[in-house]
Amino acid sequence: MKIEKLDLPDSAIEFLKSQGFEKLYPPQADSVKSGLLDGKSILVSAPTASGKTLIAMLAMFSYLSKNNGKVVYLSPLRALAAEKFTEFKKLEKIALGNKIKVGISTGDFETIEKNLEKSNILILTNEKMDSVIRHGAEWIDEIGLVISDEIHLIGDENRGPTLEMILTQLKLLDSKPQIVGLSATITNSDEIANWLDCTLVKNDWRPVPLSEGVCDGGQVTMNDGTIFEVERTLRGTPIDLGVQSVMQGGQSLVFAETRTRSKSLATKAADVISQLLEKNDLKELEKTSKKILSQNEHTEIVKTLATLVKKGVAFHHAGLNQNCREIIEKEFRNGTIKLLSSTPTLAAGVNLPARRVVISNINRYNVKIGRNMPISILEYKQLCGRAGRPQYDDYGESIIVGSGNVEELTEHYINGEPEPIISKITDDKSLRTHILSVIVTHPGIKKDEILEFFLQTLGGLQSRKPTIKFAIDISLRFLSSELLIIKKGERFAATEFGKKTSMLYIDPLTATHFRDAVENVSQDRKHTFGFLHLISSCEEFFPKFSLRNRDYESASLLIENHSSELLEPISEYDCSRSLLALQAWITESSELSLSDSLSIESGDMHRMAEMANWLSYCLREISKHVERADLLEELDDLRKRIVYGIREELLDLVRVKGIGRVRARILYKHKIKNLDDLAKIPVNKLAEIDKIGSTIADNIKSELRKVRY
Repeated sequence: MKIEKLDLPDSAIEFLKSQGFEKLYPPQADSVKSGLLDGKSILVSAPTASGKTLIAMLAMFSYLSKNNGKVVYLSPLRALAAEKFTEFKKLEKIALGNKIKVGISTGDFETIEKNLEKSNILILTNEKMDSVIRHGAEWIDEIGLVISDEIHLIGDENRGPTLEMILTQLKLLDSKPQIVGLSATITNSDEIANWLDCTLVKNDWRPVPLSEGVCDGGQVTMNDGTIFEVERTLRGTPIDLGVQSVMQGGQSLVFAETRTRSKSLATKAADVISQLLEKNDLKELEKTSKKILSQNEHTEIVKTLATLVKKGVAFHHAGLNQNCREIIEKEFRNGTIKLLSSTPTLAAGVNLPARRVVISNINRYNVKIGRNMPISILEYKQLCGRAGRPQYDDYGESIIVGSGNVEELTEHYINGEPEPIISKITDDKSLRTHILSVIVTHPGIKKDEILEFFLQTLGGLQSRKPTIKFAIDISLRFLSSELLIIKKGERFAATEFGKKTSMLYIDPLTATHFRDAVENVSQDRKHTFGFLHLISSCEEFFPKFSLRNRDYESASLLIENHSSELLEPISEYDCSRSLLALQAWITESSELSLSDSLSIESGDMHRMAEMANWLSYCLREISKHVERADLLEELDDLRKRIVYGIREELLDLVRVKGIGRVRARILYKHKIKNLDDLAKIPVNKLAEIDKIGSTIADNIKSELRKVRY
């Protein structure tokens, strides 16, 4: 099916042709035949890189050329949302009758930005959409098209229930929006389509043919019957497989089970890959290496990464900060980095295909069980879906590294069907959280109506009615006993505390812990360390790192030094390494120090600070609700200290844009301790201070005037 034959405005056709689209891929053509451009709801179940983004764009063009409403594009991850925002921003140039305005929101759950109201293509994370619904934004009724990306994640234990809730609520809107679900190949896609009232479009076609195999003892057996040998060296099988692909002109993506192994595998590959590089590539990689060093603190992990990048290899995991990850992703896309060793988080994130994907180990550590477990078939299919670079490769290869179990691995993973998607909505945490949000958004709702709503979810379709009814009763009892909801006759309504909890977007159990903790604390002392302990102990806080044997003494000393700040007596066994890291961060420990002493890397510290900032805001709002106004200033200060990583004495200085933790400390050492001192120092003297200079000095003075007047 040719692009020019589609029933779309000429301007949309011209745009698509200018982007290099001429003919639809089979899944795209099937979607059009199933009514995509006629406003019909469809669920597309197709492999990675089969053109699902274009399906979304076609639906947008068709809808916006005929209607004045809004398009909502739902993404499971911020990084993916940002990627789509950049992609869809180009659509604003197209004249469709209605001017296209693209907006994005992925953060703060307590505020609904004005730009969303003014935009007609909204790119939101699933959590942000849930928050928008809870806040009752008026424009929800204007939604006419919902595109849900990576819809198979509805089976995810953590994020699945939120996606399930919003899709249930959106499909029940009076406006009956068109729903376009985009999914990886899943076994029970017909069940998901039935739940969403969608037509199923299932197609296993992919632009780059994929062959899958298992390597054992240096011999690779592929599912197309091909058998070949890999030269075995001391570097190890996963790297031998990766290097072989690079020698043949491709790029390799090696999935490792842990961060440590991802770094180890990249290190093993470095010397041999560097010998395969062209001079131009080596020059570019030298620049990239210097860029990594110039833009980041020289922790061991950053120095190792910079050294490896010079040789055309890199590793990628959540311990790296955003800056490092973006640099690595860009250079891998550009083709200068030839081999990338990564933890599996990359498979669920940004789109980084390679000719050959190597799965070095099919086991993963399961935190809940406390031991290694084999990955699911669905996760395997996600990993191998990265094989084959459209526009670069004629084929893609995915190879599992086995150990005497070729037939077993082939039968289970390569020939196996992915596990069906099972709803997690009826789990205790999910149910109490989402029942509260339903009561908040539907005051006066009856128990039968709550049950009826949850029977409309995927969980309702997959469970027996008595089972859901029993689970709802338990959650309602908890919410009532903790005074989050009240019952008048047969009807339920949220209390002010319940409304506040739902709008803050936290688990009701966390909200009650916060409330109980702050209601009776002393008024005449500081509580900073106690607040950090409360925040880092709650269910939502992530990432949580447990203490190592060597950390118990530090934890004990910390408790002793800050005992007066605790909200309740604790021992070192109640502490986590994350708590130690937060305390070190707000007392100005450097990333280098955190890495050396606590093995907390920059990426982890950033996520902990972001999470602690949000939770300390929630704690502040709950303190305000229980009329503990005496705690608000300290909690405001704590938030700023978490954001900037500073001691109390620098709070005044960081109010000025351009002054962060490093410059603030340097200024303080030069006797500039507050805004008055900063106002008094002449700009030329300010410029002479280390890390300032004339341009920054001028900017600081300019920003200072905005803060003071």
